[in-house]
Amino acid sequence: MAVAYERIADELRTAIRGGRLRPGDRLPAETKLAEEFGRSVPTVREALRALRDEGLIEKQHGIGNFVRRPRALARRSNLRHQWEKDRARAPLERRAQTGATEHDTGLRVGDLVFRARYREIEATTAVAEALGVPEGTALLRRSYRTRCTVESAPFSLVTSYLVRDMIAGNPDLLDETKEPWPGGSQSQLHSVGIELDRVEERVTARPPTPEEAEELELPPGTSVLVLRKVSYDTDRRAVDVTDVILPGDRTELVFTTLLERW
Repeated sequence: MAVAYERIADELRTAIRGGRLRPGDRLPAETKLAEEFGRSVPTVREALRALRDEGLIEKQHGIGNFVRRPRALARRSNLRHQWEKDRARAPLERRAQTGATEHDTGLRVGDLVFRARYREIEATTAVAEALGVPEGTALLRRSYRTRCTVESAPFSLVTSYLVRDMIAGNPDLLDETKEPWPGGSQSQLHSVGIELDRVEERVTARPPTPEEAEELELPPGTSVLVLRKVSYDTDRRAVDVTDVILPGDRTELVFTTLLERW
């Protein structure tokens, strides 16, 4: 038999899913809900906590509880890499019209806020192994955050590693102020004569770290998808290692496998 707070949570849940309480609506005060349901304020708080854990509502401190607005969905397909390669050598005007995030979300350039941070580091054991270079090799670490203008959390947490000497022929590739680069990473690599041959991606899932949960604004209990992408050029060299942390509550991974006909 459901306990009192579960019955309250179920009624509010039904109201939210049925549209009687819409995204952005403010719920009645805890005292008002307690009066409406004939229960104590602590019981109501327990019900609201359950709904927050499900990601249905969010609490704005000092204001109240609100129905959570759905986050923009990012649908990431493995076909995005060929799409990006097809644009890598296109004229600047065409490359500037849209990027990978717009491709994944259906949003426009003006709908997004982008931030890039570059830092030169020495390769750790794990990254050096992935890139096939000695430990301590000079790398460029690039961190990217892109969010919808009406949201405060980014779509993902992206960290990319490039061998510095491999891209130093174009000083613009070492300058974060040149971001966002029209055409993305493949266009950047093309500027130093690198063409990608294949991209390997491995995906796992795990609970987020406290820092990831805070930056991505994850509801309690939400997992993250951890994607490790390694890009290889036509000489079979690993030229880019990218780690992407994707929020499990607003990311869809789509894999399309083209099969040869008999």
